[in-house]
Amino acid sequence: MSGTAGPDLVLPSAGPDPLPLETALAAVLGYARGRRPLRFRSPSHPGGRWVQVPAFAYERFDCRPRAEGPLGDDDVLAAEALHGRLDPAGWAEVRAALDRAGDLADAATGRAAGRALWELPGEEFSVLREPGTVGATLRGLQHLGQGAVPAYVSAALHHRRPELFPLVGTTTRRQLLPHVEEGDSGVEAVVHRELQANAEAFAALETAVAGVLGRAGGAVPTRLRLHDLLVWASGSLRLTHAVSLGTR
Repeated sequence: MSGTAGPDLVLPSAGPDPLPLETALAAVLGYARGRRPLRFRSPSHPGGRWVQVPAFAYERFDCRPRAEGPLGDDDVLAAEALHGRLDPAGWAEVRAALDRAGDLADAATGRAAGRALWELPGEEFSVLREPGTVGATLRGLQHLGQGAVPAYVSAALHHRRPELFPLVGTTTRRQLLPHVEEGDSGVEAVVHRELQANAEAFAALETAVAGVLGRAGGAVPTRLRLHDLLVWASGSLRLTHAVSLGTR
């Protein structure tokens, strides 16, 4: 990774300092390929033994095949792969929210007309151009449930359309909220603004990540997912660890 060329990423939602492209690449690769030790016991190894398991959710979530057709049980499973198992009541809540999400998701997809989120004009994330904008629809999706439900819905929709639906969880929402400006339709406007402001840097990061993960046959995250990974790693204090794993 030494010598990775490209501009720094300036992501206020991830922190006050510019993030060197080489550091961002190491963090993404650490997220995708990093392992951690886990003590494992089984009938065949009653004394236990150490095994190496994925440190993060890349293999469970990003590499999981996308579901087809109407939103359903497979989409809840995809969200669980990222956020963790739900109890029966939580499963029912998320499943019901996804039933309600279908029309809104279709509306956002139709409005985007094949464009990725970072390719949309800024007016799609302004309250001054509502109703009917992509930003208004995304905000509506966040209001389909309480507690952890919006995070699971967000993960399910992002897994379906990782170039259009931002993956907004509890950690990333806290990171994004202080950067919402007057007239923004929601935190998605912050994501859109940072992606557009760092278009050259994210293009370089996409190319670098694809050159490593794609060559190895892994899933290549979109720049929308790359933004989420960097903001989440920074906000959860895992950036240093991910970078360390990515440079081994």
